[in-house]
Amino acid sequence: MVDSNEMTINLVVLGRTQTGKSAAGNSLLGSSDFKSHRSPSSVTTCCSLGRSCRISGIIRRNGCELALRVRVLDTPSYPHTGLSKEQVRDTVRSALVHHFGKDGLHLALLVLRADLPLCPDESDQTTQFIQELLGPTWKDFTAVLLTHADKAEEAGLSEEAYLHSASSTLLSLLSSVQHKYIFLDNQKRIIKEERATVLRKLLNFIRQNNYQVLLLKH
Repeated sequence: MVDSNEMTINLVVLGRTQTGKSAAGNSLLGSSDFKSHRSPSSVTTCCSLGRSCRISGIIRRNGCELALRVRVLDTPSYPHTGLSKEQVRDTVRSALVHHFGKDGLHLALLVLRADLPLCPDESDQTTQFIQELLGPTWKDFTAVLLTHADKAEEAGLSEEAYLHSASSTLLSLLSSVQHKYIFLDNQKRIIKEERATVLRKLLNFIRQNNYQVLLLKH
């Protein structure tokens, strides 16, 4: 995971259709690796891996600055308009093993829209899917990305006010993943400073986990 002056973090984005998974992946990478647009059907049908360039000024360990590399696996949504649950699960699992089997996964990012309420059935369906995918320790390796945060801002809601008025379903989910969540505005291209802030938050979650990785097997 770490050589003398570099650290690589492995992430996977998971979520429902049109939550902004691919756009979130692009924001984290600082690129446009993943196809992302509005569509009446699920856009992503197979997994693809994106890699960032070396990023400096984000992380220090043992008093030394490390260059950071980010690897993001984009995945088909679940539920999907053209694939069954089993097809999505098997596709994602084999891609996780293929790309991160040797080094392990640092975090799965569950992408939810901040401007849409989370219903109990939807939450149960999503968490069951992640549990099947990642196994019994999934909560330790899952964080929530709340996309379209600009819509909440437009409604006059700060992050604190948003969480204060959020549904018990969402609050319960955030609690189950030890309050690992990040608000992300991915409607406009993320600026360098915002990206650095998001990456620092992700690294903080990884640090809280003692830099453990989830090792994935077939």
